[in-house]
Amino acid sequence: MFIKAIEIATQFTRSIHSIERFYRSSEVYPGAATLFFINSDGWAFTCKHVAMMLAASDKVAKRKIDFEKDFTSMRGRKKDKQILAELQQKYKLNKKTIFEIKNTFVNCVEGKLDLEIKVHPEFDIALLHFQNFNKILCSAFPIFPKDTLNLKQGKFLCRLGFPFPEFNNFEFNKSTDSIDWTTTGRQNSPIFPIEGMVTRRLSAQNGKIVGFELSTPGLRGQSGGPAFDVEGKIWGMQAATNHLDLNFDVDMEVVRGGQKKTIRDSAVLHVGHCIHIDILKDFMKEHNVVFQEE
Repeated sequence: MFIKAIEIATQFTRSIHSIERFYRSSEVYPGAATLFFINSDGWAFTCKHVAMMLAASDKVAKRKIDFEKDFTSMRGRKKDKQILAELQQKYKLNKKTIFEIKNTFVNCVEGKLDLEIKVHPEFDIALLHFQNFNKILCSAFPIFPKDTLNLKQGKFLCRLGFPFPEFNNFEFNKSTDSIDWTTTGRQNSPIFPIEGMVTRRLSAQNGKIVGFELSTPGLRGQSGGPAFDVEGKIWGMQAATNHLDLNFDVDMEVVRGGQKKTIRDSAVLHVGHCIHIDILKDFMKEHNVVFQEE
């Protein structure tokens, strides 16, 4: 049903790879998010919470640099253990604190990476503007429907993103006490589609339609990915997943392998929340971003 549409959307949908580690840990944890390009000028959409994660990585990096500078300048005056205790309190560091975050944009642009971020003041969307690049690694761009009244209950849409981070081109360097990208290992993760039916429209307190609900969840890593129809036209952007209590509580006895077993479970329906196309269009117009309409 969505074969051709996925081929179209894949041309302008890209992944953001992230790696992070916690304070005093050598374990590196991979993660991913999604963006999709709008035009050849380097404009792209993602979620605001993704953009804020990108911005937060700079603050995390600065804290690590400041922490290490302070530690070096204080060595010799006190015992290392005492210095660490003081600096951990100063910088609010513990084993649950993220100590490093590094991000990379996969197959987005070649050359210098200058990124401007514009976040929406109310909704979970952000515009990314890649600037001063040598080449954009995208030759096709999305088409947005001009008439958005057909976004109704029963319409089937597909979402695209990168929910399963299988890349492993990273390492922890013990000698420098830092994480970094490597030139070896797997550099990509598979793009993953998931379909769903429009179940309800989502409105703000003033009644304005700002989003729509789909019958299936958006998966972690698909945030910022496009929601499109069978023709590949963009109707929204995956932003969140909501959890609906079905009130189907199970407490029953079954037989498994010849043995009686008690099953206790509570059923929850996971549904996707997408930003409405009209919100996306308004934000692009506000920032004079050129986009294609059918």
